[in-house]
Amino acid sequence: MKIAHKIATALFTVSLLGAMTGCASTSTKEGTGEYVDDSVITTKVKASIFNEPTLKSTEINVETFKGTVQLSGFVAQPEDIAKAGQVARGVKGVTAVKNDLHVK
Repeated sequence: MKIAHKIATALFTVSLLGAMTGCASTSTKEGTGEYVDDSVITTKVKASIFNEPTLKSTEINVETFKGTVQLSGFVAQPEDIAKAGQVARGVKGVTAVKNDLHVK
């Protein structure tokens, strides 16, 4: 009976460690918490761009990975590229901005 208990305990420990490791982040993969945080940042950046009257939010794509926001798409004026980057940097939680916007 004691052997069965030890085996069950060992299996539980291994499965628990496996589950915890599956949620851990790496340099190319986000953990569960980071994914949620990045989703919130993406939503806030999109809302900030939408609320900026000089920018057309429908033509600007926003993606976030580990706090780094990537802007892509097209804008009407060269000044809009800098403005979108400035708006994104102003959102809490943004650690960096990759601005890949282009003028139409």
